[in-house]
Amino acid sequence: MEITHLGHASFKIRGKQASLVTDPFSPQMTGLKFPKIEADIVTVSHNHEDHNAISNVKSQMSNGPLVISGPGEYEVQGVKILGVSTFHDSSAGSERGQNTVYQIKIDGLTLIHLGDLGHKLETKEIEALNGVDILMVPVGGVYTLDGKGATQVVGQLEPRIVIPMHYQVAGLKFELEAVDKFLKELGKEGINPQPKLVITKDKLPEELEVIVLE
Repeated sequence: MEITHLGHASFKIRGKQASLVTDPFSPQMTGLKFPKIEADIVTVSHNHEDHNAISNVKSQMSNGPLVISGPGEYEVQGVKILGVSTFHDSSAGSERGQNTVYQIKIDGLTLIHLGDLGHKLETKEIEALNGVDILMVPVGGVYTLDGKGATQVVGQLEPRIVIPMHYQVAGLKFELEAVDKFLKELGKEGINPQPKLVITKDKLPEELEVIVLE
């Protein structure tokens, strides 16, 4: 399985039988370039323009990629997806509404994409999302978890690999915290970004590893 970072909270996940894009964003809204890309499945964590630009993802299927945009259980081309309802803030959605966290099972691996999660997880959410291999976690604060909060959620879910997302980068039109604050909280400073992650179940690290993708 291969994971590449498209920017912000968007990733392309390519498995043996299917490909998936998470939270495609609007270049006009974010100031970031979104690449020309194809996928079989698109997941949308919430209905904001920096996460729901589904028209930017093409597909070889005549009716476009399958779009998953809320809680529930789904299975597409051998990929199992569970959407779990959470909130975009720390006040039960009163500030920014709901957010869907996705558990994605593909090629024998279990991934979790937290979307714009704004709070620590409740016990029922942890139980629903247990057994994670790779966790994609927002770390930029302001609208989501910050470095400290993201570190707490990493501790709750105990993944083998963590990929930070949704942090300040050059060209972004709104201000977030840099990824460095999260890395410092985890004691994983000085990590060099890499272009992609290629991983199989038998190659997962024994200890927590943080991967920063370009």
